[in-house]
Amino acid sequence: MKLLFLACLEPKTGNHTTAERIRSYIESAGHTCVLRHAEEFQSSSDVANLLSKNLEFDGALAIHLFKAGRLLLDIQVPFGVIFGGTDINEDVKVEKKRVVMEKVLLKARFAAAFTDKLKQEAMLFLHCQSSKISVQPQGIETQVAEDFDWTEFLQSSGISGEHVERLHVFLLICGIRRIKDPLYIVESFSEWHSENPQHVLIIIGPRIDPVLSDAVEAVVRSRGLLGSGEEPAGASRCHEKVLCCGQQFHLRGHVSSYLGGHGSRATCVGQEHPRKYSCGAT
Repeated sequence: MKLLFLACLEPKTGNHTTAERIRSYIESAGHTCVLRHAEEFQSSSDVANLLSKNLEFDGALAIHLFKAGRLLLDIQVPFGVIFGGTDINEDVKVEKKRVVMEKVLLKARFAAAFTDKLKQEAMLFLHCQSSKISVQPQGIETQVAEDFDWTEFLQSSGISGEHVERLHVFLLICGIRRIKDPLYIVESFSEWHSENPQHVLIIIGPRIDPVLSDAVEAVVRSRGLLGSGEEPAGASRCHEKVLCCGQQFHLRGHVSSYLGGHGSRATCVGQEHPRKYSCGAT
């Protein structure tokens, strides 16, 4: 089977990572999956023309009903869609977009949501039957990383002092961009940290929006969370690290996380045992 797979493939985003993971899974099952950036197409007729000239395609798949799913409305092969958080959190608020998404759902052979909550909200806002939407949680698997030094990692993040093993470290993995609103958690977390310095937040992700990244750093500085020089050393540390598709980020000797999925996610880093997490998208 050969599938056309449309998704928003901006670099360093959860959409891109999720799409690559799904493509890899489809191909590992013996199928062919052609992944294309939704922004390559201006309209649904462009995609229809592509498929009419390439009759070997048996079906199609899209992440995001509006951004990519609408481009499949004129094709003659069956297709499925995967909800993105923007579909329900933002696009349903715009009447024209909501109408288009309802048409996509009506024509789609199936739809998938990463969480039960997302499915329930889709049914409420888009008037879709429950039987059409399946829930497929995204997973994060943690594994032992013997060569990772926890204390060294904290020091490289600007956190030092005695008894670092007693810290409660929260890790937020997200590209610094406005839709993730990292300023909200930075401001709230700094208040929590002032009450209990044992709680520490580390943000890891690329500076996608340079202006917002500077604003986050400015808030960190204004709360007195920076040490000497320009290195944050308190409740929050903006740690720029490009997160490539399929890359693993090792937290310490006992934990490593597969990065990807939709949206930002804060994780409390464990200290003693390897764990497996099953996390829905946000």
